[in-house]
Amino acid sequence: MCWCRTTGGSTATSCSRACRRSEMFWEEESAADTPETASALDLSFGIQSRMLPVDHLHALSRALEELLPELKEAGIGVHEIHLAGSQNGWERPDPALGQHLIPSRRSRMQLRVPRELSDEVRQRLEGATLDLDGFELTLKQAREKPLFSHPTLYARHLLILEGEKEDENRFLQRIAQELEEREIRIKKALCGKTTEIATPDGPLYTRSLMLADLTPGQSLRLQEQGLGEHRHLGCCLFLPMKGIQSQDED
Repeated sequence: MCWCRTTGGSTATSCSRACRRSEMFWEEESAADTPETASALDLSFGIQSRMLPVDHLHALSRALEELLPELKEAGIGVHEIHLAGSQNGWERPDPALGQHLIPSRRSRMQLRVPRELSDEVRQRLEGATLDLDGFELTLKQAREKPLFSHPTLYARHLLILEGEKEDENRFLQRIAQELEEREIRIKKALCGKTTEIATPDGPLYTRSLMLADLTPGQSLRLQEQGLGEHRHLGCCLFLPMKGIQSQDED
């Protein structure tokens, strides 16, 4: 409902069509996904590669660390490379069957970096060719993608502790407690599938998680800070649900 200067009306029926369009636009802009300045951002690199390992996070992190020795210390997050369709019924290739990821021209490799390090990281990585266990990955020009608040966030990988793999409630209780310590109370949460990330020290077991009904401030803090360990291996990184498709291929 809006008040119209032209008609003096206070109901939608007495407003002009243009006024109603203006009201709708204003409501959209004041929603929880309005862009805000965050202390971190995503650097999105174009990539060129014939094929990549499905489980590539450790190899990618290790290759990046050769060019960015401060990767872990600086808290830089490494997003898993996903292809379009990964969340729309398309089944991820099975490495046990010898299958690989086949990137398209639009596929991206993204890092979550502190805003003040963005230019330096970009300069070091643009044009570099990484060796991912024998698979070449060339990084092209990068562009900045600001974080924006959204009430629903999704993390592909949150670390599972001992005893939580078979007990989803135990996992959720721990997550709720960790969020409570940050003054974030869970209103809606949905666990997803469990996955493994291969490392030389053995697999890391992770679970995906969706959180809903977050305030704008909570949403940005979670994206900036993450939740848990192993950011360099793709863990604890939250994405807005509306941004997942563009994060995979944009």
